[in-house]
Amino acid sequence: MDKALLKDFDKEYGGKVKYVEEINDNYEFFSKVRQQLQNGQPIGRDIVVLTDYMAQRWVKDGYTEPIDKKNVPNAKNLVANLQTIAYDPERSYTLPYQSGAVGIGYNIEKTGRELTSIDDFFDPKFKGRVTMFSEPYDAASTVLIQQGKDPEKATIDELLEAIEVISKANDEGQFRRFTGNDYSTDLTKGNAWVCMAYSGDLVQLQSDNPNLRFAYPEQGAVRFTDNMMMPAKVEHPYAAETMMNYLYEPEVAAKLAAYVNYISPVDGIKEILEKSDPEIASNELIFPPDEVAAKLKNYPQLTPAEERQMREAMAQVTGA
Repeated sequence: MDKALLKDFDKEYGGKVKYVEEINDNYEFFSKVRQQLQNGQPIGRDIVVLTDYMAQRWVKDGYTEPIDKKNVPNAKNLVANLQTIAYDPERSYTLPYQSGAVGIGYNIEKTGRELTSIDDFFDPKFKGRVTMFSEPYDAASTVLIQQGKDPEKATIDELLEAIEVISKANDEGQFRRFTGNDYSTDLTKGNAWVCMAYSGDLVQLQSDNPNLRFAYPEQGAVRFTDNMMMPAKVEHPYAAETMMNYLYEPEVAAKLAAYVNYISPVDGIKEILEKSDPEIASNELIFPPDEVAAKLKNYPQLTPAEERQMREAMAQVTGA
Protein backbone atom coordinates (compact mmCIF):
# COMPACT_ATOMS: atom_id res chain seq x y z
CA MET A 1 0.00 0.00 0.00
CA ASP A 2 1.17 3.50 -0.83
CA LYS A 3 1.01 5.20 2.57
CA ALA A 4 0.65 8.60 0.89
CA LEU A 5 -2.73 7.50 -0.43
CA LEU A 6 -3.88 6.69 3.09
CA LYS A 7 -2.88 10.16 4.25
CA ASP A 8 -4.85 11.63 1.36
CA PHE A 9 -7.85 9.50 2.35
CA ASP A 10 -7.66 10.72 5.95
CA LYS A 11 -7.47 14.31 4.77
CA GLU A 12 -10.39 13.97 2.36
CA TYR A 13 -12.74 12.06 4.65
CA GLY A 14 -11.64 13.22 8.08
CA GLY A 15 -10.92 9.75 9.39
CA LYS A 16 -7.86 7.91 10.59
CA VAL A 17 -6.91 4.73 8.77
CA LYS A 18 -4.89 2.16 10.65
CA TYR A 19 -3.08 0.04 8.07
CA VAL A 20 -1.36 -3.11 9.30
CA GLU A 21 0.77 -5.48 7.22
CA GLU A 22 -0.03 -8.61 9.21
CA ILE A 23 -0.89 -11.22 6.58
CA ASN A 24 2.35 -12.96 5.75
CA ASP A 25 0.45 -16.12 4.84
CA ASN A 26 -3.30 -16.57 4.26
CA TYR A 27 -3.55 -19.70 6.42
CA GLU A 28 -1.44 -18.26 9.21
CA PHE A 29 -3.70 -15.21 9.43
CA PHE A 30 -6.86 -17.32 9.26
CA SER A 31 -5.71 -19.41 12.22
CA LYS A 32 -5.21 -16.15 14.14
CA VAL A 33 -8.82 -14.96 13.74
CA ARG A 34 -10.65 -18.23 13.13
CA GLN A 35 -12.03 -18.68 16.64
CA GLN A 36 -13.55 -15.19 16.68
CA LEU A 37 -15.15 -15.75 13.28
CA GLN A 38 -16.58 -19.10 14.35
CA ASN A 39 -17.97 -17.53 17.52
CA GLY A 40 -19.61 -14.69 15.62
CA GLN A 41 -17.36 -12.05 17.13
CA PRO A 42 -15.81 -9.04 15.36
CA ILE A 43 -12.11 -9.49 14.62
CA GLY A 44 -11.16 -5.83 15.02
CA ARG A 45 -10.52 -5.21 11.32
CA ASP A 46 -12.88 -3.50 8.90
CA ILE A 47 -11.17 -4.70 5.72
CA VAL A 48 -9.05 -7.79 5.19
CA VAL A 49 -7.26 -8.53 1.92
CA LEU A 50 -7.10 -12.24 1.13
CA THR A 51 -6.03 -14.29 -1.88
CA ASP A 52 -8.75 -15.98 -3.94
CA TYR A 53 -8.53 -19.43 -2.39
CA MET A 54 -8.87 -18.03 1.13
CA ALA A 55 -11.45 -15.44 0.10
CA GLN A 56 -13.51 -18.32 -1.29
CA ARG A 57 -13.39 -20.07 2.06
CA TRP A 58 -14.51 -17.00 3.99
CA VAL A 59 -17.40 -16.38 1.59
CA LYS A 60 -18.58 -19.99 1.70
CA ASP A 61 -18.31 -20.19 5.50
CA GLY A 62 -20.23 -16.95 6.06
CA TYR A 63 -17.27 -15.06 7.49
CA THR A 64 -17.88 -11.94 5.39
CA GLU A 65 -20.45 -9.16 5.26
CA PRO A 66 -22.05 -8.15 1.95
CA ILE A 67 -20.82 -4.92 0.37
CA ASP A 68 -23.46 -2.21 -0.02
CA LYS A 69 -22.70 -1.20 -3.61
CA LYS A 70 -24.63 2.06 -3.13
CA ASN A 71 -21.65 3.13 -1.04
CA VAL A 72 -19.17 1.93 -3.65
CA PRO A 73 -20.31 3.53 -6.92
CA ASN A 74 -16.78 3.29 -8.28
CA ALA A 75 -17.18 -0.49 -8.37
CA LYS A 76 -18.42 0.17 -11.90
CA ASN A 77 -14.74 0.69 -12.79
CA LEU A 78 -13.89 -2.97 -12.14
CA VAL A 79 -12.26 -4.49 -15.23
CA ALA A 80 -14.44 -6.87 -17.22
CA ASN A 81 -12.43 -10.04 -16.63
CA LEU A 82 -12.77 -9.74 -12.84
CA GLN A 83 -16.44 -8.74 -12.59
CA THR A 84 -17.41 -12.27 -11.68
CA ILE A 85 -15.70 -15.24 -10.08
CA ALA A 86 -17.08 -18.67 -9.27
CA TYR A 87 -17.21 -18.28 -5.48
CA ASP A 88 -18.72 -14.77 -5.63
CA PRO A 89 -20.52 -14.41 -8.97
CA GLU A 90 -21.97 -10.96 -8.29
CA ARG A 91 -18.97 -9.65 -6.33
CA SER A 92 -21.35 -9.26 -3.40
CA TYR A 93 -18.66 -9.90 -0.79
CA THR A 94 -15.33 -9.22 -2.52
CA LEU A 95 -13.69 -6.49 -4.56
CA PRO A 96 -10.26 -7.17 -6.10
CA TYR A 97 -7.41 -5.16 -4.65
CA GLN A 98 -4.55 -6.19 -6.96
CA SER A 99 -3.81 -9.16 -9.20
CA GLY A 100 -0.73 -10.86 -10.55
CA ALA A 101 0.38 -13.99 -12.33
CA VAL A 102 2.50 -17.00 -11.42
CA GLY A 103 5.18 -17.36 -14.07
CA ILE A 104 8.85 -17.89 -14.77
CA GLY A 105 11.51 -15.78 -13.10
CA TYR A 106 14.99 -16.37 -14.45
CA ASN A 107 18.51 -15.03 -14.85
CA ILE A 108 19.28 -14.95 -18.57
CA GLU A 109 22.99 -14.71 -17.84
CA LYS A 110 22.73 -18.15 -16.22
CA THR A 111 20.17 -19.82 -18.50
CA GLY A 112 21.80 -18.61 -21.70
CA ARG A 113 18.42 -18.22 -23.38
CA GLU A 114 15.00 -16.75 -22.95
CA LEU A 115 12.49 -18.97 -21.13
CA THR A 116 8.93 -19.15 -22.39
CA SER A 117 7.41 -22.43 -21.23
CA ILE A 118 6.33 -24.22 -18.07
CA ASP A 119 8.47 -27.04 -19.47
CA ASP A 120 11.52 -24.95 -18.55
CA PHE A 121 10.95 -25.70 -14.85
CA PHE A 122 11.59 -29.34 -15.70
CA ASP A 123 14.49 -28.89 -18.17
CA PRO A 124 17.36 -31.20 -17.09
CA LYS A 125 19.84 -28.48 -18.09
CA PHE A 126 18.70 -26.51 -15.04
CA LYS A 127 18.73 -29.46 -12.63
CA GLY A 128 19.33 -28.30 -9.07
CA ARG A 129 18.97 -24.65 -10.09
CA VAL A 130 15.17 -24.42 -10.07
CA THR A 131 12.88 -23.37 -7.25
CA MET A 132 9.19 -24.23 -7.08
CA PHE A 133 6.48 -22.72 -4.91
CA SER A 134 5.47 -24.81 -1.91
CA GLU A 135 1.91 -23.45 -2.21
CA PRO A 136 0.00 -26.18 -4.10
CA TYR A 137 -2.59 -23.74 -5.45
CA ASP A 138 0.27 -22.11 -7.37
CA ALA A 139 2.51 -25.08 -8.16
CA ALA A 140 -0.08 -27.75 -8.99
CA SER A 141 -2.21 -25.31 -10.98
CA THR A 142 0.80 -24.37 -13.09
CA VAL A 143 1.43 -28.05 -13.90
CA LEU A 144 -2.24 -28.45 -14.83
CA ILE A 145 -1.87 -25.59 -17.31
CA GLN A 146 1.21 -27.34 -18.70
CA GLN A 147 -1.03 -30.36 -19.26
CA GLY A 148 -3.59 -28.27 -21.12
CA LYS A 149 -6.14 -28.23 -18.30
CA ASP A 150 -8.03 -25.36 -16.71
CA PRO A 151 -7.18 -25.28 -12.96
CA GLU A 152 -10.50 -23.66 -12.04
CA LYS A 153 -12.33 -26.73 -13.34
CA ALA A 154 -9.83 -29.31 -12.06
CA THR A 155 -10.82 -32.23 -9.86
CA ILE A 156 -8.92 -33.19 -6.74
CA ASP A 157 -7.61 -36.26 -8.56
CA GLU A 158 -6.15 -34.08 -11.32
CA LEU A 159 -4.48 -31.87 -8.72
CA LEU A 160 -2.99 -34.87 -6.94
CA GLU A 161 -1.66 -36.14 -10.27
CA ALA A 162 -0.04 -32.74 -10.88
CA ILE A 163 1.59 -32.90 -7.46
CA GLU A 164 2.90 -36.35 -8.37
CA VAL A 165 4.62 -34.81 -11.41
CA ILE A 166 6.31 -32.31 -9.10
CA SER A 167 7.24 -35.10 -6.68
CA LYS A 168 8.88 -37.18 -9.40
CA ALA A 169 10.96 -34.24 -10.62
CA ASN A 170 11.93 -33.43 -7.04
CA ASP A 171 13.06 -37.02 -6.43
CA GLU A 172 15.29 -36.67 -9.49
CA GLY A 173 16.93 -33.56 -8.03
CA GLN A 174 15.36 -31.01 -10.36
CA PHE A 175 14.46 -28.51 -7.65
CA ARG A 176 16.92 -26.70 -5.41
CA ARG A 177 14.14 -26.10 -2.90
CA PHE A 178 10.49 -25.15 -2.44
CA THR A 179 9.85 -21.54 -1.54
CA GLY A 180 7.37 -18.88 -0.62
CA ASN A 181 8.11 -15.24 -1.36
CA ASP A 182 11.74 -15.87 -0.44
CA TYR A 183 12.51 -17.27 -3.91
CA SER A 184 13.86 -13.84 -4.81
CA THR A 185 16.86 -14.35 -2.52
CA ASP A 186 18.06 -17.38 -4.49
CA LEU A 187 17.41 -15.63 -7.79
CA THR A 188 19.31 -12.45 -6.92
CA LYS A 189 22.23 -14.35 -5.41
CA GLY A 190 22.51 -16.70 -8.39
CA ASN A 191 21.83 -19.83 -6.33
CA ALA A 192 18.81 -20.47 -8.56
CA TRP A 193 18.63 -19.73 -12.25
CA VAL A 194 14.92 -20.45 -12.73
CA CYS A 195 12.20 -19.73 -10.19
CA MET A 196 8.46 -20.02 -10.02
CA ALA A 197 7.78 -16.33 -9.47
CA TYR A 198 5.11 -13.68 -8.95
CA SER A 199 4.91 -11.13 -11.74
CA GLY A 200 4.98 -7.94 -9.65
CA ASP A 201 8.09 -8.95 -7.70
CA LEU A 202 10.22 -8.94 -10.82
CA VAL A 203 9.57 -5.27 -11.55
CA GLN A 204 11.66 -4.26 -8.54
CA LEU A 205 14.19 -7.08 -8.96
CA GLN A 206 14.83 -6.05 -12.56
CA SER A 207 15.65 -2.52 -11.49
CA ASP A 208 18.51 -3.93 -9.39
CA ASN A 209 19.65 -6.59 -11.88
CA PRO A 210 18.75 -6.23 -15.58
CA ASN A 211 19.68 -9.89 -16.18
CA LEU A 212 16.59 -10.98 -14.25
CA ARG A 213 13.53 -11.61 -16.38
CA PHE A 214 9.92 -12.67 -15.99
CA ALA A 215 7.95 -14.62 -18.58
CA TYR A 216 4.28 -15.40 -18.82
CA PRO A 217 4.38 -19.05 -19.93
CA GLU A 218 3.17 -19.59 -23.48
CA GLN A 219 0.70 -22.23 -22.23
CA GLY A 220 -0.92 -19.71 -19.88
CA ALA A 221 -0.48 -18.77 -16.24
CA VAL A 222 -2.30 -18.83 -12.92
CA ARG A 223 -3.81 -15.49 -12.04
CA PHE A 224 -4.03 -14.67 -8.36
CA THR A 225 -6.12 -11.86 -6.97
CA ASP A 226 -6.00 -10.39 -3.49
CA ASN A 227 -9.49 -9.29 -2.51
CA MET A 228 -10.84 -6.63 -0.19
CA MET A 229 -13.50 -8.06 2.14
CA MET A 230 -15.40 -6.97 5.22
CA PRO A 231 -15.24 -9.62 7.98
CA ALA A 232 -18.47 -10.81 9.55
CA LYS A 233 -19.68 -8.52 12.36
CA VAL A 234 -17.60 -5.69 10.87
CA GLU A 235 -17.72 -2.69 13.17
CA HIS A 236 -17.36 0.17 10.65
CA PRO A 237 -18.87 -1.03 7.36
CA TYR A 238 -19.50 2.42 5.89
CA ALA A 239 -15.88 3.42 6.49
CA ALA A 240 -14.71 0.19 4.83
CA GLU A 241 -16.97 0.76 1.82
CA THR A 242 -15.76 4.35 1.56
CA MET A 243 -12.17 3.10 1.42
CA MET A 244 -13.06 0.54 -1.26
CA ASN A 245 -14.73 3.28 -3.29
CA TYR A 246 -11.68 5.52 -2.89
CA LEU A 247 -9.29 2.83 -4.13
CA TYR A 248 -11.50 2.38 -7.22
CA GLU A 249 -11.14 6.02 -8.26
CA PRO A 250 -9.00 5.72 -11.42
CA GLU A 251 -6.57 8.48 -10.39
CA VAL A 252 -6.02 6.82 -7.02
CA ALA A 253 -5.79 3.34 -8.56
CA ALA A 254 -3.16 4.60 -11.03
CA LYS A 255 -0.98 5.89 -8.19
CA LEU A 256 -1.39 2.61 -6.33
CA ALA A 257 -0.45 0.52 -9.40
CA ALA A 258 2.66 2.65 -9.95
CA TYR A 259 3.66 2.02 -6.33
CA VAL A 260 2.94 -1.70 -5.93
CA ASN A 261 3.70 -2.82 -9.53
CA TYR A 262 0.91 -5.40 -9.73
CA ILE A 263 -2.06 -5.67 -12.07
CA SER A 264 -4.77 -3.17 -11.14
CA PRO A 265 -8.45 -4.23 -11.18
CA VAL A 266 -9.51 -0.70 -12.11
CA ASP A 267 -10.34 0.13 -15.71
CA GLY A 268 -8.82 3.14 -17.45
CA ILE A 269 -5.66 3.61 -15.42
CA LYS A 270 -3.24 2.79 -18.24
CA GLU A 271 -4.29 5.95 -20.06
CA ILE A 272 -3.65 7.97 -16.90
CA LEU A 273 -0.20 6.44 -16.42
CA GLU A 274 0.73 6.96 -20.08
CA LYS A 275 0.72 10.66 -19.20
CA SER A 276 2.16 10.55 -15.68
CA ASP A 277 4.52 7.54 -15.83
CA PRO A 278 4.99 6.12 -19.37
CA GLU A 279 7.54 3.54 -18.22
CA ILE A 280 5.03 1.96 -15.83
CA ALA A 281 2.29 2.16 -18.46
CA SER A 282 4.41 0.18 -20.94
CA ASN A 283 5.46 -2.54 -18.46
CA GLU A 284 3.85 -5.83 -19.50
CA LEU A 285 4.16 -7.21 -15.97
CA ILE A 286 1.69 -4.56 -14.83
CA PHE A 287 -0.36 -4.35 -18.02
CA PRO A 288 -0.29 -7.78 -19.67
CA PRO A 289 -0.96 -7.77 -23.43
CA ASP A 290 -4.43 -8.95 -24.45
CA GLU A 291 -3.09 -12.28 -25.72
CA VAL A 292 -1.49 -12.93 -22.31
CA ALA A 293 -4.51 -11.77 -20.30
CA ALA A 294 -6.72 -14.11 -22.30
CA LYS A 295 -4.68 -17.09 -21.06
CA LEU A 296 -4.67 -16.23 -17.35
CA LYS A 297 -6.46 -18.90 -15.30
CA ASN A 298 -8.11 -18.88 -11.87
CA TYR A 299 -7.40 -21.17 -8.93
CA PRO A 300 -9.21 -24.50 -8.41
CA GLN A 301 -12.54 -24.55 -6.60
CA LEU A 302 -12.16 -27.05 -3.76
CA THR A 303 -14.12 -28.16 -0.73
CA PRO A 304 -12.30 -27.84 2.62
CA ALA A 305 -11.76 -31.63 2.64
CA GLU A 306 -10.28 -31.58 -0.88
CA GLU A 307 -8.08 -28.65 0.03
CA ARG A 308 -6.70 -30.53 3.04
CA GLN A 309 -6.01 -33.54 0.83
CA MET A 310 -4.14 -31.38 -1.67
CA ARG A 311 -2.11 -29.58 0.97
CA GLU A 312 -1.19 -32.83 2.72
CA ALA A 313 0.00 -34.31 -0.59
CA MET A 314 2.16 -31.26 -1.31
CA ALA A 315 3.56 -31.26 2.24
CA GLN A 316 4.79 -34.83 1.66
CA VAL A 317 6.74 -33.53 -1.36
CA THR A 318 8.15 -30.40 0.26
CA GLY A 319 8.85 -31.97 3.62
CA ALA A 320 6.82 -29.29 5.37
